[in-house]
Amino acid sequence: MAIRWTTAFWDFPADGFEDGTAFWLKATGSTLSPRRGPEGEFATLVPPAGDPCLRVQRVREGKGGNHLDLHVDDVEAEAERAQVLGAAVVAAEPGLAVLRSPGGFVFCLVRHQGEVKVPAPEPWPGGHRSRADQVCVDIPPQAFEPELMFWLSLTGWPQASTRSVEFRRLLSPAELPLRFLLQRLDVAERGQSTTAHIDLACSDVDAETERHVALGATAVRRHHGWQVMRDPAGLTYCITTRDPDAGAVLD
Repeated sequence: MAIRWTTAFWDFPADGFEDGTAFWLKATGSTLSPRRGPEGEFATLVPPAGDPCLRVQRVREGKGGNHLDLHVDDVEAEAERAQVLGAAVVAAEPGLAVLRSPGGFVFCLVRHQGEVKVPAPEPWPGGHRSRADQVCVDIPPQAFEPELMFWLSLTGWPQASTRSVEFRRLLSPAELPLRFLLQRLDVAERGQSTTAHIDLACSDVDAETERHVALGATAVRRHHGWQVMRDPAGLTYCITTRDPDAGAVLD
């Protein structure tokens, strides 16, 4: 699959849409595009420079979450190939296919619209910098190997191990704005589907955590290389020690 661009979505429940959107506009330094969709349920977070790769959506039911759009030249052909690899079609229309991975993660194939310029990290008061630049796919332990093989085959990207055995990284091309990490969960409820969350790379985790808390987020727990957070709409995300420019881990 020739993936031309990637976009991450925050899928907010109706009662959290406005607060969640307002928070992420401030957290990323973005401005909001005109709302679109029959009920104004979609909008794009427009960065100060570069092409957009973050969007928000109001969902009618459920607790919300995050999903990924893969931008391609031929949506119909790539959707057929995804089905051969084990995906199921949820919905389709010209230029858009909504699919579900073998582990149950919903993602979309959309027609590429010419995006090419990756947004730069945003500088913040105090001197640190950050950028929302990674989708982490959270996979129940029993589904990890099939899900990993699906994404390897679908994207054609090589994998790399990480310092933690529960993670595998797919090495997406440098010209794409979002990195792609797969995490094997320690435990999962029976029948639990694969989900995802968004990670930020930053040059100072403590300073970025403090900034997000001041904006309305909740600090959940701290690990050696990342801080788990919850936004005002209740969605989990992480602030990580990865270099916001190069993506490498900052020790």
